[in-house]
Amino acid sequence: MAESTKVMLDKWERLITVDKSVELFEHVSLMTLDSIMKCAFSCHSNCQTDSDSDYYVKAVYDLTYLVFHRIRFLPFHNDFIYRISPQGRRFQEACRLAHQHTDKVIKERETFLQDQQELEKIQKKKHLDFLDILLCAKDENGAGLSDEDLRAEVDTFMFEGHDTTASGISWLLYCMALHPEHQQRCREEIKEILEDRETVQWDDLGKMTYSTMCIKESLRLYPPVPGVSRLLSKPITFHDGRTLPEGCLAAVNIYSLHRNPAVWQDPEVYDPMRFSPENLSKMHSHAFVPFAAGARNCIGKQFAMNELKVALALTLLRFELSPDPAKPPKEIPQVILKSSNGIHLLLRKLP
Repeated sequence: MAESTKVMLDKWERLITVDKSVELFEHVSLMTLDSIMKCAFSCHSNCQTDSDSDYYVKAVYDLTYLVFHRIRFLPFHNDFIYRISPQGRRFQEACRLAHQHTDKVIKERETFLQDQQELEKIQKKKHLDFLDILLCAKDENGAGLSDEDLRAEVDTFMFEGHDTTASGISWLLYCMALHPEHQQRCREEIKEILEDRETVQWDDLGKMTYSTMCIKESLRLYPPVPGVSRLLSKPITFHDGRTLPEGCLAAVNIYSLHRNPAVWQDPEVYDPMRFSPENLSKMHSHAFVPFAAGARNCIGKQFAMNELKVALALTLLRFELSPDPAKPPKEIPQVILKSSNGIHLLLRKLP
């Protein structure tokens, strides 16, 4: 994570000039893609510096827009109509590009594991990465995952492991820019924890108390996944007696829940103290659900929180962040919460 973040910050340092803002989201997306590929797939790519590698990020951006638009436009619920429509053809092309990327990652790893010595080394490791687990998994009959199942799992981790986190980091840095007093307090906390070090170590993450409060408040106001749905396996009866039947598809608007004045006092105000230990103990267990909740909550929430902490720490050590008044973000609640015009910040290199 730290290595990928430093590559991104080096790029920003070369880009910044006086009074010229930097659009964060594309850079952060490439950084989080680089991180998930290294951490989950043992794939060391140059996607942040190789301009030919950003086709996957653009394909994912198209897919999140197209899926959201299809859900909202009733005629597109019909597979045939959607398939022959311009948007349907654009969707198929974006899928092809996304699959091309994941297929390349899988094939490279399969080729590597064909070396018996390398395979034995991996099998002796205490902790396997996600792709190694998938490739080595066998059922009771000794059969591994099919190519289709393998790609489906990798697609899910590749997408969820980078796009959602990119949204979280980008909006977090935007919140820091809007609130310089909280930005400075986080910076002071991080400097105190790291002392003279420029790298973040595992033990440092648990000490970032105030920074974690700021991260959670950012996730409250700007949840990367603004809504989720669940297919009910059994009926649910509410306190007022109303019931939803088994088989019903229930949608939860996380964005609205996090800004509901019946749940949060002054919900539009950025206040990290909502997540102080004292206030957390009084909070309803489902008032704050940026990673959803229950049995099907986000499997990567701890990874995401750690990546948010590392990105925040290394960014604040190097730059002072300010909003660009000429380019305020315009939220678009698609599958992932993004801005239609990007997220632009003014960056000043710290001495």
